[in-house]
Amino acid sequence: MGAKLLTLFWAWLALGQSLYISRPVVSASITTSLPDLYEASVIELQAGLTSGQFTSVDLIKAYFARIEEVNLQGPVLRAVIETNPSALQEAAVLDFERLTYGPRSALHGIPVLVKDNIATVAFEGMNTTAGSYSLLNSVVPDDAGVVKRLREAGAIILGKANLSEWAHFRGNIASGWSGRGGQCTNAYYPNADPCGSSAGSGVSASIGLTAVALGTETDGSITCPANQNNVVGIKPTVGLTSRAGVIPISEHQDTVGPLARSVTDAAIVLSIIAGPDPNDNFTLAQPMPVPDYIMALSNTSLVGKRIGVPRAVFLNDSLTGNDPYVNQIFEQALETLQILGATIVDPADLPSAYEIYESNNETVVLDVDFKVQLNAWFDSLVANPSGVASLEDLIMFDNNNPTLEEPAGYTDQSILIESQATTGFNASYYQSLAFDKELGATNGIDAALKMYALDALVLPAPGYTTVPAAIAGYPIITVPLGFYPENVTIGSAGPETVYPAPGVPIGLSFLGTAWSEYSLISFAYAYEQKTQTRLQRKAYAAAIPTTQLADVVGQ
Repeated sequence: MGAKLLTLFWAWLALGQSLYISRPVVSASITTSLPDLYEASVIELQAGLTSGQFTSVDLIKAYFARIEEVNLQGPVLRAVIETNPSALQEAAVLDFERLTYGPRSALHGIPVLVKDNIATVAFEGMNTTAGSYSLLNSVVPDDAGVVKRLREAGAIILGKANLSEWAHFRGNIASGWSGRGGQCTNAYYPNADPCGSSAGSGVSASIGLTAVALGTETDGSITCPANQNNVVGIKPTVGLTSRAGVIPISEHQDTVGPLARSVTDAAIVLSIIAGPDPNDNFTLAQPMPVPDYIMALSNTSLVGKRIGVPRAVFLNDSLTGNDPYVNQIFEQALETLQILGATIVDPADLPSAYEIYESNNETVVLDVDFKVQLNAWFDSLVANPSGVASLEDLIMFDNNNPTLEEPAGYTDQSILIESQATTGFNASYYQSLAFDKELGATNGIDAALKMYALDALVLPAPGYTTVPAAIAGYPIITVPLGFYPENVTIGSAGPETVYPAPGVPIGLSFLGTAWSEYSLISFAYAYEQKTQTRLQRKAYAAAIPTTQLADVVGQ
């Protein structure tokens, strides 16, 4: 929590519960309309908190009620695994601190939902399990580095979002399913695939179950949920945000970033969670100072910029498997970028595109890293009541607990088994790691940027878009592009899920070199402001919570 907040927390806990949890709003500013939580921005929420329209306690109550409506009832979206039992008390303390000292940051008193592979201290009352019963009631040694930054900024951890179990590194299992959370589904079409692995974070942000959310990405796990849930996702350069205290897949590809309803909100969150952390050596290599990404927000940022279109592989439907409609609306996006002043360089192919498509090097690296790092995670735990202490134990645990971890349609553990068979950091591993960097960066993204004198690359988010950036460790920002038409052919995505489906969102991704988030955010913002795509369609009716701040303020 930080020393200041802890001191206030214990000193004012009892008083806070009586004075602030039920404190009526006294400001005359209540005449101003309350923000609609389906779309409410961080700036709107912060303005309402500052003016006294409502409190952080009110916000927590409202979001809890919205989660209650649609998570395990109604459409049963299963986006949230658990809520924070300490959140109301923490909100009361932060409300008091706001009155006494003023807000710490743009996130003071703002609820943030974090993916269930991001650690929070056990005494607060939540688990950190990556969706697996093998980690239920385990005790982590500390908050994750990004959670520490959120708390220092005055944010409130609202709860833990559902995810593809082990961040989709278990086996051939549908996106958005975990043993603990069940099958998360999309809010834009009944039982549609939410994509993963940050499924619950994307779904929750999309319909206002939280102000903002955090996800993680190894390859596609922020980008794809942003793409399929009509939200903005920022997959940062590996090393911009700390992975300390995040259940790992690979230190070479894992990264933590925001999922939010606008580029502005995502930029606010990234500005707070970015920065060096002595517990993650990769973060010590980033350029300093950390930018204020809010300063990147400009409607004219694309004027005079050269944006490349890497068509080879990435726009070939026979390779990507994309529905043809994706490329149709992508061509419209290119016209919009030109209207906004950009020069479109088309094609601007990655020299390594076909090698990336055919390569198995990423799998080699991730399999080795996962076994080593997951075993280290188990070793780091203060306690783990399940007794699971290694990847080998985990595989046995799942097999021994089929009701919890291997229900019909969700039994596969092939990736875990493949990873367990690895033998550590051998010559093949290092060769694959070097080749990944060569394919993704040197002969991939960086080669195209240099060859065509580009400021960024742009692609539709579905397909293989995430792979070059994943193996290079480079950033992607994804914004809403459009929605599948009513006549799209509905496909199967898992035992319970479908994709594509009518009205399911599609995203647009901007890619760049290492540490280019500032530029990518500026381009994404200009496009977002011009198109306002997110506002063109809402979730299906049953998936839209009805609770608003007016239902809880003063109650």
